[in-house]
Amino acid sequence: MTVEFTEVGFAPDFVDYSGAWDQQRKVHDAVVAGTAGNTVLLLEHSAVYTAGKRTEDHERPFDGTPVINVDRGGKLTWHGPGQLVAYPILKLKDAHGIREYVTTLEEIIIETLAAFGVAGVRVKGRAGIWLPADDKGPERKVAAIGIRVHEGVTMHGIAINANNDLAPYAQIIACGIADAGTTTIAAETGDDVGPADLVPVLKAAASRLLAPLIADPASSGSHPEAAGGSREQSPVEGALL
Repeated sequence: MTVEFTEVGFAPDFVDYSGAWDQQRKVHDAVVAGTAGNTVLLLEHSAVYTAGKRTEDHERPFDGTPVINVDRGGKLTWHGPGQLVAYPILKLKDAHGIREYVTTLEEIIIETLAAFGVAGVRVKGRAGIWLPADDKGPERKVAAIGIRVHEGVTMHGIAINANNDLAPYAQIIACGIADAGTTTIAAETGDDVGPADLVPVLKAAASRLLAPLIADPASSGSHPEAAGGSREQSPVEGALL
């Protein structure tokens, strides 16, 4: 199966989160109905905090900054300029194959980072992709994952920190993890790599790695809902911005 990519907006044309959420739902409805193909939306958001279903009050911004509540798994995170966001809206061959899907998203991120000289790794018990502790600092997160699967079709997705400002993370307990840091490709390499620079690499990796997992949206059959939970919460690893 093939995947279609739609570049929604990049700097200076940042995409409002609410508008992107509306677009994502419309595409999702069309994929469920079989009237649209498997699609990945690629974009760069205007600055916003979003909270998954497991976000607790004490994890919200310390300064009272508004937060948009969303229906993905996971906790609180930030999106904004300098961060590449990808929303895969795909009909899975196996609607309950969330573990395999999340593992594939992790591999897409790892391949994308590697192309820019960053060796991202998985950390047991923690969602997203990380850099291990070294002389630069403690374990630090460079990319996040947060998903939902509804009627056999995926929603939400991944966020890779390219050259975004890290100051917003100081206002929250990102993803509910208090004992680790956050970083960007630019901070790790010294190169000013922007979200648009990542797109060709991510497209190539996603096209290849997602193909075995997806079905033709026009094919018959319905699927029960499967909502992504977090690694800390569930062995399904449906996972977690």
